[in-house]
Amino acid sequence: MFFALTIAFWLFVVWNLYFYIAYRARNVSGKVVLITGGGSGIGRKMALRFAKLGARIVLWDVNKEGLAKVASEITALGGKASTNVVDVSDRELVYKTAKEVGNIDILINNAGIVTGKNILDSPDHLLEKTVQVNTISHFWTIKAFLPNMVKNNEGHIVTIASAAGLTGVAGLVDYCASKFGAYGTAESLYMEVRKRGWNIKTTVVCPFYINTGMFDGAKTRFSWLLPILDEDYATDRIVLAIRRGEEQLNMPRMISITPIARILPNCWAARLMEFLGASDSMDDFKGRAATAAKKTN
Repeated sequence: MFFALTIAFWLFVVWNLYFYIAYRARNVSGKVVLITGGGSGIGRKMALRFAKLGARIVLWDVNKEGLAKVASEITALGGKASTNVVDVSDRELVYKTAKEVGNIDILINNAGIVTGKNILDSPDHLLEKTVQVNTISHFWTIKAFLPNMVKNNEGHIVTIASAAGLTGVAGLVDYCASKFGAYGTAESLYMEVRKRGWNIKTTVVCPFYINTGMFDGAKTRFSWLLPILDEDYATDRIVLAIRRGEEQLNMPRMISITPIARILPNCWAARLMEFLGASDSMDDFKGRAATAAKKTN
């Protein structure tokens, strides 16, 4: 086991050296960037960042008011934005709207929801909706936009997954299942793209909790080791990863050791997660609805 951990450590070091040498940020001015879940949270932040870089933004969300507000912010920056009210779990609506949008350069599958309840306390319809939005919708957006990317011999598909897509967390059974699915979809797509020799980039992002309000009330035991991520920092890092064409971004870097824990017996890995506070992180979860209520009171 010590030998395996040593090898993993040095592979991690070598990869990081290669990473800083090999990756260069590309110019996205004039590129069309479509962001699902673009009406709030990290989707809104990414839209504003890309707009400042000269990209033309296409925003999809179920929140019409949120879309209008973000589009207005982009216009105020001198950028260009269009909006579509789309429930990404609705396959036919995704296909129909994608035809109206036409060619895009970067697809960011960002839309996501979280129930934040124990499995027995989670309503059936929310369990289903979580998987439909967080995972299955990626099938529809990929199938809608990938063909033209292949035809144009250029494109980039980004998956905003989660650290919860790499390890199980108590209180997030449906969310973890959906993000495991999103991660698996992104990883398999990457392998498929390589096999076919397409000039299509893929990036999967696995962040810890981000302070956008979606995980309001979630906590961490060791903030110096696994901090709740600042949304501006997370946004800047995600946008940079996309511009660099990084295949995977884990935030913070500590998340990168998660696969190593897989070599441990399950009970040891569970104890490690408990020690890090993962099993208790959702005990005081309130979510975005509570955050919105605070702002209106």
